[in-house]
Amino acid sequence: MPQTSDLPGPATTFWDWQLHGSCRGAESAVFFHPDGERGRARSLREHRAKAICNECPVLAQCKEHALSVGEVYGIWGGMGESERAAAQNGRARRLRPARESRRLAS
Repeated sequence: MPQTSDLPGPATTFWDWQLHGSCRGAESAVFFHPDGERGRARSLREHRAKAICNECPVLAQCKEHALSVGEVYGIWGGMGESERAAAQNGRARRLRPARESRRLAS
């Protein structure tokens, strides 16, 4: 029989930081682009979203969450979609040599 002590803590423990986000209560349309949005309209919306993020007390937690779970859409932790993709690629490149050396050592 599984031991309850082996189970992870309450889910709220992992999400409490979101309660303190500056984006809480803001319209989600500021952080997520509508279909077909491009150019100046997209740039202005992203600038507004990032301005909210830059004042946020949980910016670091939000950014780490977005990168660790691979959030694909929207502004998270002050980063846009392409910025997160570039950061993810950088993380993958940094981890790849470590994986390769472990594989070769076995």
